[in-house]
Amino acid sequence: MSERPLIIDCLQYCNFSHGIFRQMAEGGVSAVHVTIAYHELFRETVSNISRWNRWFEQFPDLICPAGSGDDVRNAHERGRTAIIYGLQNPSPIEDDIGLVEILHTLGVRFMQLTYNNQSLLATGCYETEDTGLTRMGHEVVREMNRVGMVVDMSHSAERSTLEAIEHSHRPIAITHANPHAWHPALRNKSGDVLRALSQSGGMLGFSLYPHHLNNGSECTLGDFCQMIARTADLMGVDHIGLGTDLCQDQPDSVVEWMRTGRWSKSIDYGEGSSNDAGFPAQPDWFRDNRDFANLQLGLLEAGFSDAETAQIMGGNWLRFFDESFGPA
Repeated sequence: MSERPLIIDCLQYCNFSHGIFRQMAEGGVSAVHVTIAYHELFRETVSNISRWNRWFEQFPDLICPAGSGDDVRNAHERGRTAIIYGLQNPSPIEDDIGLVEILHTLGVRFMQLTYNNQSLLATGCYETEDTGLTRMGHEVVREMNRVGMVVDMSHSAERSTLEAIEHSHRPIAITHANPHAWHPALRNKSGDVLRALSQSGGMLGFSLYPHHLNNGSECTLGDFCQMIARTADLMGVDHIGLGTDLCQDQPDSVVEWMRTGRWSKSIDYGEGSSNDAGFPAQPDWFRDNRDFANLQLGLLEAGFSDAETAQIMGGNWLRFFDESFGPA
């Protein structure tokens, strides 16, 4: 089993099921960072973790929990997919910094400081004014650094992201976004952010969510992989990986939960068009976890070497996990 390629996807929010776990196995996926909370508070997040515990009991031949790079290696050796927990919003810590360590103990290894909106910690990419990290944000980043929880700025605004990179004593991640110069989605990142991220040792995971792609669902594999090649020129090949943002089998109603949560009575259409807040179709070359081989081939055709392709497909994330998930 250890001879299979190492494939790590650093963000999915699928409607997980036995069928999807089987597809992970068929696609040879070694590890997936899964979203276990958007707007959930602490107790609701614990319930989501409990649900994953039941899946680990039901499908031990397919998936297993992971909290370290070695856990990922062990899963890879045994032909399982390692599951790493992450939060797309700081809602689960509520207003209690002590919950950072408790959630880390429960297996959480990534937390976004914002999800589009202003939070208690930082400013989201949909706000008109970006005031940067808050006082609590500075304290929480310090605590995340201490326990080994990665600061994720995928949905954060520019100043907040740059301040997080500067303030964090450990490299941060942008687990699922693309360069703004390639596609101007609100949460795709500027060249300034990408340079600062790489110079600090951080990681970028390229997103395959169609609202973040050039030409949306019609984006070609060649265009996507050429974008990766240009980003490698900017950031260096050591600082890039995959974070597909795959939302397979989710009903369109989940988009409303993701973007609106409990903070508004009206629908926030977000990155969709004004009359369509549903999930767009995936590009035909990446429909689900069985299609990572297409990305591997596309990277090789874009001019990456075998070794560089292996880094992007999973090697870089594994190194980052080794460096980031333990206490400082």
